[in-house]
Amino acid sequence: MYQHLLYAVQDSVATITVNRPSVRNALNIATVRELGEAFERARNDLDVRVVILTGAGDKAFVAGADIGEISNLDERSGKEFSERGQRVFDAIESLNKPVIAAVNGYALGGGCELAMACTVRVASDKAVFGQPEVKLGLIPGYGGTQRLPRLIGKGRALRLLLTGNTLTAAEALALGLVDVVTPAEQLLSGVEKLAREIAANAPVAVRLCMEAVNLGDEASLFGKACATDDMKEGTHAFLEKRAPEFKGR
Repeated sequence: MYQHLLYAVQDSVATITVNRPSVRNALNIATVRELGEAFERARNDLDVRVVILTGAGDKAFVAGADIGEISNLDERSGKEFSERGQRVFDAIESLNKPVIAAVNGYALGGGCELAMACTVRVASDKAVFGQPEVKLGLIPGYGGTQRLPRLIGKGRALRLLLTGNTLTAAEALALGLVDVVTPAEQLLSGVEKLAREIAANAPVAVRLCMEAVNLGDEASLFGKACATDDMKEGTHAFLEKRAPEFKGR
């Protein structure tokens, strides 16, 4: 179904893999379009509760955008290029299902922006992060100037954006850009375990938790949770000392 992605679902977890290892999974326009289609598919699949996003091979998550495409842009087409990618990355961020980035290598430029659009970032100890666009006469175009300050603070973000310097996985963890660092050989198994832990919980409650963090109005969202069948099942199961069977409603 996809030219540049792999898509698989198992045990309520969808795994989307950017599959261009020969160019370190660089994002061209076609790949960004397919990412939008794949995440829309995951959004609409009621059996999918969590999404894992990673890159093919052991060198890169996504090493950046396709510079060959970017080099031909002018002001109008550059704005359209940026807006197109932002729509896809915003859709990932607002999926209402948790998206775990399994960052297995280079996450630079658009790759770092893609990881930041995810709900949680788990990195291999070999991962490298950065927004080196200024070294090419550019700025981030897929939301990096907005998401990076929110994650690590304005001053730290500006230092990285203005120098174009990169971060090791350990440095990214210390700054709060990633949430977990794991040995490379344990990355996918660890991320899959995390995904299963989340998928075992009530899907509506998981979604409402994310909405509360992102949008506020916790009391109203708590009230919505109280009106769900899953809340009745979860509380009754606790009182009856049995495992709950959540249906997502």
